[in-house]
Amino acid sequence: MVIVTFLLTAYSAHAQQPFVTDDADVTEQNKFQFQWNNQFDILPRSSHPGLRQNTTVFVLNYGLMRDVEIGVDYPLIAISNAAGTVPKSIVGFGDLNVHVKYNFLKERDGWRRPALTASFAVEVPVGDEAKGLGSGIVDYSLNGIMQKSLTKETTLRVNAGIVFAGNTSTGEVGISTRGRVFVLGGSVIRQFTPKLNLGVELLGAVSGASTGGSQIQTQVGGNYQLTPKMSLDFGVVAGKFDSPRAGVQIGMSIDF
Repeated sequence: MVIVTFLLTAYSAHAQQPFVTDDADVTEQNKFQFQWNNQFDILPRSSHPGLRQNTTVFVLNYGLMRDVEIGVDYPLIAISNAAGTVPKSIVGFGDLNVHVKYNFLKERDGWRRPALTASFAVEVPVGDEAKGLGSGIVDYSLNGIMQKSLTKETTLRVNAGIVFAGNTSTGEVGISTRGRVFVLGGSVIRQFTPKLNLGVELLGAVSGASTGGSQIQTQVGGNYQLTPKMSLDFGVVAGKFDSPRAGVQIGMSIDF
């Protein structure tokens, strides 16, 4: 019933998903945006006995005021372990993430300056740490976003961020070492038709701790506008170190 309500009251979908690289846009004032995403990953060997992880993330954003967005996301995690491991599978909710996002400079036609946005997020450790679903610590992170139209159809986005305390893990995916983590990523998205956008992104993260981990991840994906109110989002992921070795994802973005 909730999904039907979203479909009936949708406004217009954004193009942020499926990419991890955030965009400079924010939800329109007094409007809601709902995103749903499911990603299936083959875990790195360092996650043994964990072999595979399926993560479903539910996101709800709200335009608090002009150029300011607040939001919350909550992941449902399913981890499959190697044969002989007890338990063989683990299912449950992970940590709750809340954020505020401010677009303080917009891109304008004829300007060389890009759009600039900053976001601050806090992740609350509500997931079960003993089962590997939560980190057990509060994460604080700041992210800077640059967005520039290279052509009428092509957009470049660059993110640079820092986790001041905590880590980047979601279940078995990500850096689990506690401490500062530095994150850098970028994406190039092209609109091929009025309904179809395709792009590629590259992301990297490194822990500031001497015994910390690192991530390198790339994704090819896009979104297709099913209606003026809803888009279908899809992507293929590959990575090294603490990133998934391979993964696929599909989701939906709805504004209402």
